[in-house]
Formats: sequence, structure tokens, C-alpha cells
Amino acid sequence: MKLFEKFTIKNMTLRNRIVMPPMCMYSAADDGQANDFHLTHYASRAVGGVGLIIVEATGIKPIGRISDNDLGLWEDEQIPGLKKIVDACHRYGSKTALQINHAGRKSQSASGHPVAPSALTFSDKYRTPAELTRPEINEIIDAFKQAASRADAAGFDALEIHAAHGYLLHEFLSPLTNKRTDEYGGSLKNRTRFLEQVLQQVHTVWPADKPVWIRVSASDYDSVGIDAAMMVEIINDVRSLIDMVHVSSGGLLPTPVNSYPGYQAPLADAIRRKCHIPVIAVGLLTNPEIAEALLQTERADLTAFGRELLRHPYFAIQAAQKYGVVGYIPKQYERAYD
Repeated sequence: MKLFEKFTIKNMTLRNRIVMPPMCMYSAADDGQANDFHLTHYASRAVGGVGLIIVEATGIKPIGRISDNDLGLWEDEQIPGLKKIVDACHRYGSKTALQINHAGRKSQSASGHPVAPSALTFSDKYRTPAELTRPEINEIIDAFKQAASRADAAGFDALEIHAAHGYLLHEFLSPLTNKRTDEYGGSLKNRTRFLEQVLQQVHTVWPADKPVWIRVSASDYDSVGIDAAMMVEIINDVRSLIDMVHVSSGGLLPTPVNSYPGYQAPLADAIRRKCHIPVIAVGLLTNPEIAEALLQTERADLTAFGRELLRHPYFAIQAAQKYGVVGYIPKQYERAYD
């Protein structure tokens, strides 16, 4: 079964192709520190057999958080708590990545005023952001760099840059939210410049043998916004700076999306074929059969189970048992399968 085959990218080898995608737990205190809940939450999925665990969106600045209860990595004091999570996941066989993020106009943190490429609000429930100045853009680029350095110090195997779901990097990429007239706005090349500079600076501190990838929204569900063809252009523009793409959609506008199991897989497939890059497929994947079909037909390289892993931490063990894949039952649990 391909779902349980190993997958190697740079120096990271996964025991299977099951991914826990980043999902905000909103369980940190205002200091952004990881706590016992986070440790239990992630370690239990490692015990449960997940190949790759991507730790939730972690703010690079206090105002870069989605909420005041998000994890943060804007200071060294936040490293030890994350390192405990990494060490525990490694102990039980999972590799770990960290998703670092700036929430942009969708930040609801009370630590400051939200910022964005342009002063356009997400909805009437959100504050109108301040348009970023060039010096402020440089500060945020450096904050991504510093967070990447701290993620390496915490021992993460890989790094995911969040450029999806309507957060800051996505806001720069989309013509719907980027109305700038300087070198960061207008043409697609200009709108991609911020992401490119973030990736360039991250690579100055992130080890060359560890993978870096981006999470993208490959559709804004709007005729004027990003679609799969535009996202292919964006990815090809930064292709030399990334090792994989985690393909999602939406989040830029408060627009209803017709979601169903595997609904984002065609977007992942298009990017995989046209950018010649490994992809993580995600989107209401609920059973191993869906994932296996995506892998067997080469529409994805890895498959992410979000809500399913919230419901069933031992999903991977159960799938392995169902299909006769050996080596997934922890010794402590063997009596349950006698």
C-alpha cells in the first residue's frame, strides 16, 4: 500500500505518507509558549503512527498571530517548549515541521494593530489594517528569518511558510488584497516579491539539508483572484527556493466554499504536474482509500488528514491494521489487537 511507503525529501525520511496538517489549537497563553496540552496533542499523534506532524501556525511577531492564544516564536524563550514537542514526536517515530506565519489583516490579536499590503478589511468583524511601509516589510522579512533560525534550534526537521488562507503572504500574492503601486504590487512578479524575499532570508539561516516548503491557497474562489494557473506561475517563480508545496484553497475572502472529501486534490495535481514539485494534498480526507487513490494516480506525494486526526489520533494504526501493514502497533497496545 503506497500510503505506508516511506518518503524522503532532502535529509528527512518519513515512515509513511500520512501527514497531520497544521491546525490552530488556540491553547497558548498570551506569551505564545507551548504547554502541556500541545505536548500531549502532538505526541499522541506520533504514538498513533503519523509520518509527518506539522505544528500549527506559529506567529513570528505578537501582532502576527491569528489570535492571542496562538503559539509564537518571536523570542528565544519560546524555543524550549517547542523542542519538547519535537523530541517527543521523534521519540515515537514521527518527523516534525513547523508552520510559521504572519496573520496580516486577519490578526485578531490585541497586541497591536493589524497590517496588510493594502488598507482593506477582511470583513466588518475585523479591523481595517494599516498599509505596510517598506521599512515595516523589511522588519517582517527579518522576523520570518529569525523564527526560522529558532525553529532549527528547536530541532524541527522541516519548515512550512504559511502563504495561504488569507494571511499576510497570501494577501501580497492576490490582486484582490494587494493594491500597492510600488515594487510589491501590480504585476504578478511584484506581488510575489515579498514571498521570494522571505524565502531568500529564511535560507540564510535554515540548514541546506532540511526541506522548506510553502502552504498555498491555489484558488481565491473569485474570478479576479488567484486560480490554479496563477498559482503555478507563482510557484515556478520561487521554485528554486522550495522543496514541496502544501496545496490548499480559499481563506482570502469570506466566501462560502463547496467542500467535499478531496475537493482540493485537483489543485494539488495541477501544481505537481506543471511545477514538477512534490505536493501535500489536503481537504477533508477522511479515509485511507481516498489517500491511496491520490497516491497511486500520482496526484499527490503526501496526504494530510486534519479533522480525521482530531477525531482519531490513532488513525494511522487503525489503517495499518485494516490493510495488514505490520510494525504500527506500539508494544504497550499490543494486547488490544490479540
